[in-house]
Amino acid sequence: MKWLNYLKINKLDWYIIKKFLGTYFFSLALIIVIIVVFDYNEKIDKFATSNATTNEIIFDYYLNLAPYYANTFSALFVFISVIYFTSKLADNSEIIAMFASGVSFGRLMKPYMISAGIIALMTFTLSAYIIPQGNSTRLAFEQQYNKKKKVESANNVQVKIDENTIAFIERYESRNNMGWRFSLDSFEGKKLVSRLTANNVKYNPDRPGTWTARRWTIWKLGEGEGTLRSSNREPLDTLISLEPTDFLISEGEQETMTSPQLSKYIEKQKARGMSKIKTFEVEYHKRIAMSFAAFILTIIGASLSSRKKKGGMGISLAVGLALSFSYIMLQTVSSAFAEQMPVILAVWIPNILYALIAVYLYRKAPR
Repeated sequence: MKWLNYLKINKLDWYIIKKFLGTYFFSLALIIVIIVVFDYNEKIDKFATSNATTNEIIFDYYLNLAPYYANTFSALFVFISVIYFTSKLADNSEIIAMFASGVSFGRLMKPYMISAGIIALMTFTLSAYIIPQGNSTRLAFEQQYNKKKKVESANNVQVKIDENTIAFIERYESRNNMGWRFSLDSFEGKKLVSRLTANNVKYNPDRPGTWTARRWTIWKLGEGEGTLRSSNREPLDTLISLEPTDFLISEGEQETMTSPQLSKYIEKQKARGMSKIKTFEVEYHKRIAMSFAAFILTIIGASLSSRKKKGGMGISLAVGLALSFSYIMLQTVSSAFAEQMPVILAVWIPNILYALIAVYLYRKAPR
């Protein structure tokens, strides 16, 4: 069958795959070295005064910073790599020889798509499962030594615990796990049936979900007059499906969660009526969109640079850089629109637009 023959990888396929992946990994490694050098020069004074050890700087910070930036710039270097080595193939008349031997442009794209698939799988695996763990260590280092602020308090926290229960804390501080002016309301339908209020509550990290209330009062509201229990001395332990991490959200925290953790967190926060989850939804969908970008940008790059030009690869590289930077800029801008439109649409707008460009350039490519 024809499709079985299409699955076979011949010498030409291996040649292009090696060229593609070799150029991609070399250029990515080069830019990461440059970024690390510039970052170190910028932060050398902070490192000297922060008492951070050499092991912490290398293994906690830079060893986790490198893959973070590698994944961030992956789409850019997919594009640049394709244009660079394909332009060289075209300048050396290798692509003309391929066409002359009966290889169609569609068939020529096979090794490109295989390479893009390898990069897409690697990008998604890194961003969804591996890099978040490294980000936790890196951000902890920055909070400790680079004085990057961590959110340690919250005001007017209102959380829907379940379908019938709502909790409110006027102020919470993580330094002592204390919350002030606390209330817990229970409903049956729209009717309030009980209320617990407390002057302060303390979260018990060693007993997850347990909050100790002090100077508390409980009202049980029935059809007649409500019953009342209170104490100014005896503490009251209350089990509530609520963690401080549910409402203390620091900058970049979404980057420390794996994709399964992000999915569970988003579902939980939506069920509780929490509003500050757009950044988490954007991060979740962006990881998938960035992986698919490898295919789209590969098609654009190959279509642009497969024709031999008088000016050499300079024009192709210039156009490629302009398109790749515009893609990254559009991705950043469209993510900011997540507040005004569905998150998944905001994140995928760059891929949709560039997929249309890819289809147009593919049809215009030399045959």
